[in-house]
Parts: sequence; C-alpha cells; structure tokens
Amino acid sequence: MDLQALTALVEEKIKQRFSDSLLATEVLYDMPVYYVRRETIADILEYLYHDSELRFQFLTTLCGLHYPDQKGNELGVMYQMHSLVNNYRIRLKTFAPIEDPKIPTVTTVFSSANWQERETFDFYGVIFTGHPDLRRILNMDEMNYHPLRKEYPLEDGSRDDKNDTMFGR
Repeated sequence: MDLQALTALVEEKIKQRFSDSLLATEVLYDMPVYYVRRETIADILEYLYHDSELRFQFLTTLCGLHYPDQKGNELGVMYQMHSLVNNYRIRLKTFAPIEDPKIPTVTTVFSSANWQERETFDFYGVIFTGHPDLRRILNMDEMNYHPLRKEYPLEDGSRDDKNDTMFGR
C-alpha cells in the first residue's frame, strides 16, 4: 500500500470509530501524522492495535513535546506506531494545556509505555492519568521542575566573550 492510501485508510478508520476525535492529518517526512484529542488517545491506540487490517501492535516511540508559543496546547505527547505485519508506520500526536497536563495512560495497551510515560512525566511534566507507577525515573525526586521544557534560555545572555557573527547569527 502506498503512503497516500495508508494515510487515507487510517484517517477513515479513525473518523468512523471516533468521529470528532481526529483534529488534523498531515504527512511529514514520509510518515502520516494524526492529531487527536487527548481524551481519546488510549481508545484510538487500542483500536489501531486490535484492528485486523492495520494491526499497529508495536509502540516504537512515546515522547514528550513542548511548544511554549502554542497557547492552550503547550505540552504534547507523540506516539509512533509500527505494524510489523504490514510494515506500516504512523505517528499520533495529542496536546494539553500546560496548566492541565493530563493525558490518559496507554499502559493498558502497551506495557512498554510504562517506562516511556514515566520518562515523559519526568522531563516534561505530563501527568498520565491511570498510570500504575507515575514517578520520576531518571531525575532526582527533589527536582521541582521539568528540564526538557523550553522555559530556560539556551545561552547565558550576560556573556560578552562570544562573537555570534562567527556562528552565522
């Protein structure tokens, strides 16, 4: 199946089962990307897992996203799925406001999501509701911030020993 046909097939199946949950679809870097409502992400992934035609049964990636300028949808989670039987790959993204960073857990569908969700919580502060053991996994428990959020300047603005024109800036 070619990329365009796969994109349309998955889009149609999601729309049939979860009519208003699909917000947008696009193809980035030769991979279909589906933007879905956070409330239904676990149900959609479970549906794609059990669908006899698609069989997206391998969660290759689950990671956090932070877009500070995207008001109301600053924090997100990206799920990359692979159908080993069909050799299809897709990506789903869902977003939440930074004031309410709750997204349902997908550990009920993929046990491997346990560690990945803990890592995303640790580094981005996404709270996975229903997670069996949501706590920091790599950083110290005493940390009161999430280090991969884009809330800190990349460079020290007080430095005067750098000539940015040497770096094409």
